[in-house]
Amino acid sequence: MSKATYKRADRVADQIRMEVADILMRKIKDPRVHGVTVTDVELTGDLRVAHVFVTTMEQDSAEREVFAGLSKASGFVRAELGRRLSLRYLPDIIFKKDVSGIRGDRIEQLLAGLHGAAGERQVLEDSTKESSVSEA
Repeated sequence: MSKATYKRADRVADQIRMEVADILMRKIKDPRVHGVTVTDVELTGDLRVAHVFVTTMEQDSAEREVFAGLSKASGFVRAELGRRLSLRYLPDIIFKKDVSGIRGDRIEQLLAGLHGAAGERQVLEDSTKESSVSEA
């Protein structure tokens, strides 16, 4: 990626990602918000809304509690960002679940299955060749 294509929104999003991760780790005292990893931030072109993608090790109802805690803390996170960043407009913070890891795991499983099936097919083809060679 050349420097000319690296938009300001991308640079600001990277900075927000680092700062939000630090705020969640060091400043948030809510026990519901633990074990959260900030994976990405997508910022609108006008820098008004930041979609903060997070992962958590929790499942089902515990995961809902984590996102409830994040939603409640979003105002504090935004205020803390205001102290740390010098932006004309501070973006609204919207926490979202990052499902890219789950998708990646599923793709890896499918590919492993394909490789396994291809390996089985190769073994069958090899055994068929060997049996036809031994018959001749």
